[in-house]
Amino acid sequence: MERYSGAFEEAAEGARQQERHYQLLSALQSLVKELPSSCQQRLSYTTLSDLALALLDGTVFEIVQGLLEIQHLTEKSLYNQRLRLQNDHRVLRQVLRQKHEEAQQACQPHNLPLLQAAQQRELEAVEHRIREEQRTMDEKIVLELDRKVADQQSTLEKAGVTGFYVTMNPQGNPSVPQELTLQMNLLELIRKLQQRGCQMGKATL
Repeated sequence: MERYSGAFEEAAEGARQQERHYQLLSALQSLVKELPSSCQQRLSYTTLSDLALALLDGTVFEIVQGLLEIQHLTEKSLYNQRLRLQNDHRVLRQVLRQKHEEAQQACQPHNLPLLQAAQQRELEAVEHRIREEQRTMDEKIVLELDRKVADQQSTLEKAGVTGFYVTMNPQGNPSVPQELTLQMNLLELIRKLQQRGCQMGKATL
C-alpha cells in the first residue's frame, strides 16, 4: 500500500512540475515578443523550453539575483575609483596653476619668458601623466567588467542554464558579440520573470 501512495505522490509531483514548466514556458514566450525580432529568431521553442526547465526549482532566480548584486557593487566601486582619480587630477591641476602664478609674480620680468617655457613643459608633462593614468584606469575597469561577465557566464553554465558559456575568445571571434547579446536577452527574460513573481511558491504568472 505504501508503495502505491509513494508512486501516487511521485506522479502528482511530476504533474505539478509539468504544469509549472508549462506556466514558465508560456510566460517566457510572451516576454520574448517584447524583444527585437532579430533576438526572437534566435530564441527557439527548444531554447525557451530548456530555460523553463532550468528555472523550475527557483535556484537560478537566486543565482541571477546574487550575480546582479555583485555586478552592481563592482560597477559602483569602479565608478567611485574613477571619480577619485578625476578629483585627484583636478586638485593636481589647481596646485600646479597656483604654483605657476606665484612663481611668475615673484619672477624678474627679463626671466619671465624662460620661466613660462619651463612651466609649459611641466604642464605638458603633468597632462601626459594624467592621460596615462586615466587610460590605465579605463583599461582596468574594462578588464574587471570582462572578468565579471566571464564569472556570470561560468556560474550560469554550471547551473545548467541553456545558452550560457564563457564567450571570451582571444582570437576575436566575430560571433562573440552575437552570443553575448543572446545571453543578455536570456538574463533579461529571467529578470523579468523574477519581477513578475514567477519563482517557486509564488502565485500564478
